[in-house]
This record gives sequence, structure tokens and C-alpha cells, in this order.
Amino acid sequence: MRARATAALSALALTLSATGCGSTASHPTASINSPCTQVAAVLSNGPDPGADPVGYAAAQVLPLRELKLAAGRVKTDALVLAAAYSQFSTTHGSAAAKRQVAAASHDLDAVCPGATQ
Repeated sequence: MRARATAALSALALTLSATGCGSTASHPTASINSPCTQVAAVLSNGPDPGADPVGYAAAQVLPLRELKLAAGRVKTDALVLAAAYSQFSTTHGSAAAKRQVAAASHDLDAVCPGATQ
């Protein structure tokens, strides 16, 4: 009985590790530790962006800047989004800042689909 349970657990572990492996280049959000997943996790926290857009923007700046991301497009786009959110917060949601946030979100979503949603 114990051998059967061990074999079943081993098979499950093998299946999970096989499905979890893959190129993050073709699937940037495939891994829990991928840069896209880290960015999406930060952006999913904080106040409701619809209820309090300025508060949401202010809440995202520091966590985005503190992410430990390798140099590359995701890091650059996350920092640009943080700067846009900072400007949005500082200007209390000015039209120009809204455009900056929209552009930065679009750029980040191009490399990490759905990260800013």
C-alpha cells in the first residue's frame, strides 16, 4: 500500500514538473517566478482602480520599483509604468498622465499579456 502511494505521488510530481517546464520566452507568464507573473501580482494588489484611480496609481509605484527583475524589456516597461503612475498620482489624474499610464500599460501588456488587467 505504501509503495503504491509513493509511486502515485512520484507520478504526480513527474507530471506536474513536466507540465511546469517550458520556455518562458514563448509563454512569459508560464512560471510563478517569471517577471510577468511578478508584475501581474504587484498590479493585482491595492485599491480598486475603478473606485479610486489616484489611490490605485499611488499604491503601485513603490511595489513596481521594488521588483527584483533582470534587466530587459519587462523591467524597463514596469519602471516606465511606475513613473506614469507616479505622475498620475501627483497630477490627480490629469489627462496627460492618463495617456502616459495607458501607453505604459499597453507597452507592458505587449510583453506580458494581461499583466495590467
